[in-house]
Amino acid sequence: MPSTTPLSLTGYVVWTGYLGNVPVFACGDGAIALGTAGKVVRPHAGGILAAVASDDGKAVFTGGDDGKVVRTDAEGTSTVLAEKGRKWIDQIAAGPNGAVAFASGRTVWVIEGNGRSHELTRPRAVGGLAFFPKGLRVAIAGYNGVGLWFPGTAAEPQELEWKGSHVGVTLSPDGANVITTMQEMALHGWRLRDGQHMRMTGYPAKVKSVSWSVKGRFLATSGAGVSVLWPFHYKDGPMGKAPLELGGRQEMVTAVACHPGEEIVALGHEDGMILLSRFSDREEVLLHRPNGAQVTALAWSRDGLELAFGCDTGAAGLVDLAG
Repeated sequence: MPSTTPLSLTGYVVWTGYLGNVPVFACGDGAIALGTAGKVVRPHAGGILAAVASDDGKAVFTGGDDGKVVRTDAEGTSTVLAEKGRKWIDQIAAGPNGAVAFASGRTVWVIEGNGRSHELTRPRAVGGLAFFPKGLRVAIAGYNGVGLWFPGTAAEPQELEWKGSHVGVTLSPDGANVITTMQEMALHGWRLRDGQHMRMTGYPAKVKSVSWSVKGRFLATSGAGVSVLWPFHYKDGPMGKAPLELGGRQEMVTAVACHPGEEIVALGHEDGMILLSRFSDREEVLLHRPNGAQVTALAWSRDGLELAFGCDTGAAGLVDLAG
């Protein structure tokens, strides 16, 4: 049976992940908790607005309301990568070879691992950032679509257009599809080989959490009493195909995390319950009972034997699937 090590953190858990074998939690009050021994560092003068693990899994990049972008490793050593004055750094993404992209308002910056810096101004405020799986290319979500930018080149971004406000973006693991979460209760996608649009609707709430399954076969999403998983292993993607629906409770799914090696997904709910669900037969395992706190962050260890979770109240924990 799974066993849980509870943790009590200082604020809303913005992000959780693993740096090597060390579980890390970034909180909205500016604290980064490392491991289970109570080690906490505060690399920002204010709160943390966004966080992401570096591509090598050795550090976490954080953006704060103090205008700083900071790299913190598993030992708790923090390095300031950029300072942008009074700007709020509320979007961040990790790229290849130590690169990081971040945004405030209409401006996007990319800092490469070698220190080279690039800047781009968009027509409207940036809603989300994501690097392509290969190469230094960034997808930038915003109002009426997504821009695809090659930092360090003179070329203008390629524009993918769809009316509405796009507030998040993700790339399929093969780099073939760009998918956005929208201000309205829907996802939108573009198949890059032919520009085909993909419209994914039917949610009762906004989608705030997405996760690609192993090999990119499915995209799991929050925003309903079930987790809706859109199939991407067909030639035409999810268009014309019924999504897989896992779980099924009155309480909304608020966070999803697909397992790194198996077709199973962890589902965090608005009341604190966490379920594990298998794609093939919809079999479920209870990982965490409701605690009245909304699950805001989920992440698997690299070996898939431990799940870290965090909630809006600062409640958090580690679920050991090996018992």
